[in-house]
Amino acid sequence: MPAPVSTYRFQVRDSFGFADVGARAAYLDRLGVTHAYLSPILRATPGSGHGYDVVAHDELSEDAGGRPAFDAMVASLRASGLRVIADVVPNHMAVPTPARLNAPYWSLLQHGPESEYANWFDVNWAPGRIIVPVLGDRLPLVLGDISVADGVVKYFDHEFPIRPGTENLPLEELLAAQWYRLASWRTSDEELNYRRFFDVTTLIAVRVEDRAVFDATHALIASLVKDGSLDGLRIDHPDGLADPRGYLRDLAAATDGTWVVVEKILEGDETLPEDWPCAGTTGYDALNRIGGLFVDPAGAAPLSDLLTEFTHDERTLDEIVEVSKRRIIDSSLNTEVRRLTDLLCDLRDANPAYADFTRRALHGAVVELLVAMDRYRAYVVPGSAAPAEAVAVLERAGSVASSRLPHEHLPALDLVMDLLLDGVAAGSDPVRAELVTRFQQTCGPVMAKGIEDTTFYRYHRLLALNEVGGEPGHFGVGPDEFHAFAARLARDWPTTMTTLSTHDTKRSEDARARLAPLSEIPAEWAAEVTHWRELAAKHHCPDPSTEYLFWQTLLAVPDITAERLTGYLSKATREAKEQTTWTSPNEEFDQALESFARGVLADDDVMGAVRAFSDRLAPAVRAAVLGQKLVQLTMPGVPDVYQGTEIVEASLVDPDNRRPVDFAYRERLLDVVESGSLANLGGRELEDAEKLLVTRAALRLRREHPEWFTQGAYAPLPTSSSHALAFGRGENVVTVATRLPLTLESHGGWGASVVVLPEGTWTDQLTGKTVPGGPVGLAGLLGDFPVALLVRA
Repeated sequence: MPAPVSTYRFQVRDSFGFADVGARAAYLDRLGVTHAYLSPILRATPGSGHGYDVVAHDELSEDAGGRPAFDAMVASLRASGLRVIADVVPNHMAVPTPARLNAPYWSLLQHGPESEYANWFDVNWAPGRIIVPVLGDRLPLVLGDISVADGVVKYFDHEFPIRPGTENLPLEELLAAQWYRLASWRTSDEELNYRRFFDVTTLIAVRVEDRAVFDATHALIASLVKDGSLDGLRIDHPDGLADPRGYLRDLAAATDGTWVVVEKILEGDETLPEDWPCAGTTGYDALNRIGGLFVDPAGAAPLSDLLTEFTHDERTLDEIVEVSKRRIIDSSLNTEVRRLTDLLCDLRDANPAYADFTRRALHGAVVELLVAMDRYRAYVVPGSAAPAEAVAVLERAGSVASSRLPHEHLPALDLVMDLLLDGVAAGSDPVRAELVTRFQQTCGPVMAKGIEDTTFYRYHRLLALNEVGGEPGHFGVGPDEFHAFAARLARDWPTTMTTLSTHDTKRSEDARARLAPLSEIPAEWAAEVTHWRELAAKHHCPDPSTEYLFWQTLLAVPDITAERLTGYLSKATREAKEQTTWTSPNEEFDQALESFARGVLADDDVMGAVRAFSDRLAPAVRAAVLGQKLVQLTMPGVPDVYQGTEIVEASLVDPDNRRPVDFAYRERLLDVVESGSLANLGGRELEDAEKLLVTRAALRLRREHPEWFTQGAYAPLPTSSSHALAFGRGENVVTVATRLPLTLESHGGWGASVVVLPEGTWTDQLTGKTVPGGPVGLAGLLGDFPVALLVRA
């Protein structure tokens, strides 16, 4: 099945269902999109704002309209020449309230290991019962709030089944006789005995490595692919699966090899395993490299100094990462790490040669390995020899771990390394196989929760770099580095997805673009933010690190409301887990921070200074907004446009980035773009229209000539200035973008700088300019508009 030419991501939910997507068909067609890309479409917890909390794999989302609305949407899109791809959640199901909404989970609670669905879920039955941590306090203290009525156990909105034969027991005896144990919510990090999604207790892991489970949970999705309703799939969090490679092979067989991309976070120089049967990733690797083009490496040192001066925190990024990972391991992922230690102790007890290894030493070795891992997973499959790359990843982590362990615990580390690396031996020992698999399934949550959901809310040198799959320590991406990356995609993964914004990004593409120019003028930024701090001193921010996050947030999202800002700050500080947390809120701090934020927003002097500096950055922001969009839409890969980001859309992490999209405004603006009357616009409308112009031109060009992009090579083009990025796609398309314009301006502008175009005559699809092949002056090409999309005449 052919890959999409481009996609447009919709967040499907009760307030924006399948019918609403179908109603956008004409707009998507005008924009140039070829495929509507839907968030998870299966039935989820009622009222879900995202759809990843699936409760039934054999039904389409009722909130979104169910099967009739889905079929009507597909028909509407097809009438406009559009197809559909969808998000798939194989790793987990929701533990909803009431539990009966998830029929397999309800059966598991009622019948325990005898349930027909017992193999569906990753449960450790050693304690005898499934821990259900929903109580507000210890059971004896809330017993009066629990009742039996209508044949179920009830606790406020929660409902649970009754084990057959126990219906007439007194309440306390009845509760003790179930296959589940109701417990305080605080026990989840200590005693939980089912694997979950990261640290989310309400999402229970599904064992799709069992072929019967895979078939049952993918039957509907596979049928939608085979009947042509779906033309591709996006796979959520494959690293959470027991065997990602095996899963993708099963999926390819079930869907006749449909186009599939995976939400795989690649760290550093990591590449997707070559033998995975998929088209590539969902694009975070491209996102961070594109954004890096507009960050000046020269700003790294001065912004580091400013961060230390402003926050009085002298820790390095690596030190914060280590501390954050340890915090996660000791708290929200404690259950998962204890399970690994239990498995090691089981292996020790079964082998006399391991008898002298203490639980403490084995636990310490596991912890240090998890802290030292520099990526989400090493792909060792029980029964197979560990790939060379997996060996290198684990040995690198082992080397770091050995430097942090007491000398007397090093033999335990050696043992753990041997057990994890010998996949062949693990194939014949189920306990060892579980250890190998479960260790890898734990690495991802430690990385995600320790770095993206903790470190990135603690380390604020330049927030534009604190992105999913990002590396804040890698400060800026030069043209040569980007060209090498893009060329590799064209060679190895030509139909991978590229993106700039998703439902999971910490900041939208345009919010990041508003911060990138700070790297070019760190001294000026330091003076400004210090001035703002002085102006706002009367409002009393309770924490300097949070205050530095606050000022960058104001700059990134200039039109933010008090409700959006305070909601974001509440989430950010709880994720940071330094001043307040989700589980133990510091009310005094929370109230002081909200008071500060609201006070600043209402202070005309402070906000006037912020707006003045924002205006100073406007030309550079314009170049970054348009430049990164054009690069993403024309580089190798299948470009995705996240809902609403065809115009300037500055938003923050969810739920902020899932707010309703004003499509009526975008459609009116598209009328203006199509009529060519942008000269009549000004202010925000002009900014939006320029980005829409770039998006429409690139998408329509891709749709009209897909072979130029899917079959055409990627060729860097020479320029005499590092402030221009230029590349060709095939023989007929050239992209040119301005980078680091503030530095360029300080050096006197383009001057005599040129880009060397292939022979022929070229027309800019954005401005109508026509230029010859050979050396072309950048001042003339990019003097009025910071990007150019050239097509050979």
